[in-house]
Amino acid sequence: MSVTNVDRFFGGGKTLTRRERPKLHALSDVTLDIRRGETLGIVGESGCGKSTLARLLVGLDRPTGGTIRFQTEDVAATAARAPRALAQKIQFVFQDPVSSLNPRKTIRAILNAPLVHLLGLDRAARRKRLTELMDSVNLRPEFLDRYPHEFSGGQAQRIGIARALAANPELIVLDEPVSALDVSVQAQVLNILDELKRGFSLTYVFISHDLSVIESVSDRVVVLYFGRIAEIGSAGSIFRNPRHQYTKLLLNSAPAPGRRSTFAEDAETELPDPFHPPKGCAFAARCPRADDMCRASRPPLQPAPDSSGHLAACYHPG
Repeated sequence: MSVTNVDRFFGGGKTLTRRERPKLHALSDVTLDIRRGETLGIVGESGCGKSTLARLLVGLDRPTGGTIRFQTEDVAATAARAPRALAQKIQFVFQDPVSSLNPRKTIRAILNAPLVHLLGLDRAARRKRLTELMDSVNLRPEFLDRYPHEFSGGQAQRIGIARALAANPELIVLDEPVSALDVSVQAQVLNILDELKRGFSLTYVFISHDLSVIESVSDRVVVLYFGRIAEIGSAGSIFRNPRHQYTKLLLNSAPAPGRRSTFAEDAETELPDPFHPPKGCAFAARCPRADDMCRASRPPLQPAPDSSGHLAACYHPG
């Protein structure tokens, strides 16, 4: 998948009285690629545009500008013209495992839906596939005739993963798939996802605000801030040698046993307004290295001297 110069604005235009509506900048000029077989981690604080990007990648929303292509096909156009064909290739795992499942339907009915409407399997084939799906996420077949409210959060998320897997997709976008789960249950779900990736040759886009989870699952990492890419590179280079000051803030602010936070930030620092984005770097007000150049223009993504694949949008990296 390739994402090229993608913008997503909400609002804008004029009212009936010709007043300008405020326009919220959710994503601005996002460009990245997703390579076959990798896990691309996307990390950032709340409101940075992670979930908006996830919805664009699976065709649940349309970009205001730019293009998203999956195997040369425009995702937004395919979602409008042939949504079932797109759903066979790209699937989505939602953040809240219980509310993403229809409470009026049994698990059998929920998992049967993609088998019928996307794959067109007959009854015998569906019965066999349901057993395979439940086994792949370590759930007993007798759970098929229960309802979503009868499951724990971890079990419900496994069902959500099985539903995504049912269509035999090539790419799965996971939006905060373990953020609502206990740490021990998180580990179980992450292990299942790793086994499924290897067993079914899947590609993942894994979205989270939890840096430890992103580090453990990702091949490459994209750091989002205020709807823009602040840094992108291999997971090893991002976590060993972060170049953007925002990435350093995230790493130093993450709680860890036996370690105190080492990044001192003024609690009264004014955050950027998404309705009136600043001319320069959106992180300038929070950055200890910011100068007049940072406030006057937005820094482009530039590669590190020793790694062309590690890019940071910063005038003073390192």
